[in-house]
Amino acid sequence: VFIAQSRASGSHRDVEDEELTRIFVMIPKSYTEEDLREKFKMYGDIEYCSIIKNKTTGESKGLGYVRYLKPSQAARAIEECDRSYRAILAEPKNKSSESFEHDYYSNNTRQEPRGNIVPFCVQPEFCSFEKNESRIQESVSKRLSVVSRLPFIQEQLFALFDLVPGLEYCDVQRDPYTNSGYAVIQYSTAASAIYAKYKLHGFEYPPGNRLTVIFLEDGSDSSE
Repeated sequence: VFIAQSRASGSHRDVEDEELTRIFVMIPKSYTEEDLREKFKMYGDIEYCSIIKNKTTGESKGLGYVRYLKPSQAARAIEECDRSYRAILAEPKNKSSESFEHDYYSNNTRQEPRGNIVPFCVQPEFCSFEKNESRIQESVSKRLSVVSRLPFIQEQLFALFDLVPGLEYCDVQRDPYTNSGYAVIQYSTAASAIYAKYKLHGFEYPPGNRLTVIFLEDGSDSSE
């Protein structure tokens, strides 16, 4: 249904609006919206910038949002901005913004990711990104392994993972003895692979069949 709705819209824009074009950053409290726009406009076309302020005093909390027109621009900002901004993809607006801000601030001031946000710029090579699961050490890469107890259909699996920008290839394989599904997915950037794993590990596809998504070594230096 999710894939069909995005196709019917004529583009991925409705899907990307909430989850792939808006980033959340930590900024100096002295920054204005103009300062924020000036710092991030080099990565793409900005739709709007906003600074989170204390409702009582009106003072900046040192946190802000930047929304781009394209997911590729948001991804570039996350990957290339100064590490001090702690840039990540923002939670959708229909989720509690205050709890998200609290978790984000706690995570980044303690340098230890937790909760269900994607810590793109906080030592991702030492984290795993499953929601509500214990954290284990894990190296990230641009390549993912997808396992299922049911066989995959190439076109359907490609369409599912293509919802995350940057998909380079989807190679579906089948075990003739168990009839289970196995596929290798590769993205153009580690950021896209991290986001795909975060969103699709444990996803039921088809309903009742949970996908297992893990990183595969791709020969790159995970410290990048």
